[in-house]
Amino acid sequence: MMSRAEVAGRAGAAEGAAAAAQARAAAITTRPGRNSVTVSGIRDFNLDHIFDCGQCFRWAKQEDGSYTGIAMNRVVNMRMSGSDLVISGSDEADFENIWRPYLDLDRDYGEIKKILGNSDPVMKLAIGAGEGIRILKQDLWETIVSFIISQNNNIPRIKGCVEKLAECFGEEIKLSESRAEGIPGASGRRWYCVPDAPTLAVLTAEDLAPVRLGYRTRYLVESARQVCEKGLPTNLAELTELTGVGPKVANCINLFGLGEFSSFPIDVWVKRVMHRLYGFEEKDVRGMTSFAQESFGDLGGIAQQYLFYYIRGLEA
Repeated sequence: MMSRAEVAGRAGAAEGAAAAAQARAAAITTRPGRNSVTVSGIRDFNLDHIFDCGQCFRWAKQEDGSYTGIAMNRVVNMRMSGSDLVISGSDEADFENIWRPYLDLDRDYGEIKKILGNSDPVMKLAIGAGEGIRILKQDLWETIVSFIISQNNNIPRIKGCVEKLAECFGEEIKLSESRAEGIPGASGRRWYCVPDAPTLAVLTAEDLAPVRLGYRTRYLVESARQVCEKGLPTNLAELTELTGVGPKVANCINLFGLGEFSSFPIDVWVKRVMHRLYGFEEKDVRGMTSFAQESFGDLGGIAQQYLFYYIRGLEA
């Protein structure tokens, strides 16, 4: 483990440089295509790393290596063409208003990786495994639903439950044939949004039985009712007031739904990596949290994603 002086030095560097990293993001240009937009100038970007690091559950990898998914009430496909990103089902307006912020493209992850990895050999290894990760700017309510469902669950089953919930109770996304053109897996299929809080708040356990949520059913319905009464949470403390939302789930939502990059969610995978590579006992969640705050500062959430992706690859 690093000395306290090394930890403090890195924390100061991380916190002081985080804002500057965003300002130095690479210039991005776009050009329209037929039912698509091509984005050039992106660095530190890998679709596999982004969509397979446990932060989202509505993207599916296609046979050609691209990803088709639903976000912000849109159905699109994303693929790489050389170093360019091609988004089918989008135009330039949607890119600027939706996908550019969603993919966090204006943040300089190259600089962030330098800050995190320069004095930490463990983090440097983790970054090398998932160097193209970016934190998605997701819809808050969908993130709440997804991570309530995620409790004591694996990623394939989480994805299945979220999809079934959307199919049973969500609003349909009308996708014309022209809009579906060029989106692998889209033609002839019906697409649905995650149901909103008012819809879920009036459902019963019997209604939700086909989704097979188990004990999470009550958490979801009661959280929906709380959101209807009080509005969406705005910080970590308010997130923990939702039924069934403990520290781990709250930190996930805080990071992926509220964009609080200092959050450091600790699940079974993070416990393993912190034990295996940093020497913590797996039960020492408090120690891990303190270490993350001191070591990674305002970049804790990004550090967590590198570590999460790395340990899952080691134990695959």
